[in-house]
Amino acid sequence: MNFYQKAERRGCPLIKRGNDILSYELFGIKFKNPVWTASGCFSYGLEVSKLYDLSLLGAIVVKGLSYRPRKGNPPERIIETPAGMLNSIGLQNPGVKKFVEEILPELREYDTVIFANVFGEEEEEYIAVSEELDRADGVHGLELNVSCPNVKKGGISFGSDPETLYELVYKLKKVTKKPLLVKLSPNVTNILDTAEACVEAGADGLVLINTLLGMAIDVEKEEPMLATKTGGLSGPAILPIAVRMIYQVFERYRTSVPIIGVGGITTVQDALQHILAGAVAVQIGTANFYDPYSPLKVINGLKKHIEKKGYKHFLELVGRAHRLKIG
Repeated sequence: MNFYQKAERRGCPLIKRGNDILSYELFGIKFKNPVWTASGCFSYGLEVSKLYDLSLLGAIVVKGLSYRPRKGNPPERIIETPAGMLNSIGLQNPGVKKFVEEILPELREYDTVIFANVFGEEEEEYIAVSEELDRADGVHGLELNVSCPNVKKGGISFGSDPETLYELVYKLKKVTKKPLLVKLSPNVTNILDTAEACVEAGADGLVLINTLLGMAIDVEKEEPMLATKTGGLSGPAILPIAVRMIYQVFERYRTSVPIIGVGGITTVQDALQHILAGAVAVQIGTANFYDPYSPLKVINGLKKHIEKKGYKHFLELVGRAHRLKIG
């Protein structure tokens, strides 16, 4: 029995098949396909609209939004690494109000789903941003970036402490009626601890994974290459870690909470690993920097793979890797 059949048998209201092999309904929202763009790697989408119609995408997750504008970190802020990229942009953004007033109206012209990525340095900032976005027409849901430091608790990130994470998600569920996804940090001892905190607090879905903390050193200058010394590692290098964590969380929750996979997806084969591990949607991030057409290639690749395999719908692939029992 596949994921969709199990969800249907349990009367799961979260997910329904669409009219073609890639379309579906999740959180009461209709998606043309399960391929989304990841926050921070697609800006606000409008730049790429010069290359192709954004309406072809399943969803766009816009660059992280804070309550007030942020200039971000000084250079160097991006470093290429073997099979990946280190970034320490510092969450540069124009602030949530400018996004709602000036950027969102242009995005609404496209027939696709929009998720807004939210971050803050304290609970109050997360709440203020979420309240603004809850009122915004054209924002379908929120994605929480919980890898940010909590300034009121000594700089520890919200995403590394289950108790702090639970409190944040619980409070945000009180201020927004829109679907609330939590983007989990992989920089923890056990991903199941933070996943459980989010589920218990009422999160509508989990996004796995955010970037891994990394560092690069210039051997000639004999100093760190990033101005902030450390940064977030993304790209193909983190694919196996993302797949493993998705697999672990799906193994725990199965159909009770939707998982959106992100991390290292470059090709349709990468996306399929996420889906087979348990993701009902995938986000493409770093690949957009060197191939902005990569989301479209993955969409087309998924169609061909499903047809080749003889499935009727992509949901039949979700979590299929769990049928294998080793030993």
